[in-house]
Amino acid sequence: MEHLTKEQVEELKKVLLEWKEQLLKESQKSMGEPLSYEGGDEIDRADAEAGRLVMLRNLDRDRKVLKRIEITLRKIEYGTYGICEMCGAEIPYERLKARPIAKLCIKCKELEEENE
Repeated sequence: MEHLTKEQVEELKKVLLEWKEQLLKESQKSMGEPLSYEGGDEIDRADAEAGRLVMLRNLDRDRKVLKRIEITLRKIEYGTYGICEMCGAEIPYERLKARPIAKLCIKCKELEEENE
């Protein structure tokens, strides 16, 4: 993590913590919404079910991002943040600023996407 200044790491950590807080608030709000829809016709029920599926998909996505944020915060704590998990190269600050939970450098990310 020597390629990142202490100020850069603190800035990125702050962004991660704020992102985590926002996702937790959104998840709690979504979980407070009713999962079933009473009344209405078949179209209303289908719309409600589609909305429920979207909400569940969003909650699952948020859960995965929260897990990635937690892993990233641990990397900051251990001093391994900003190191590509595939090749061990330093991930540039600009990339981390754009995507604080990035675990791969641009080159390795492109390779990963080519192989998908």
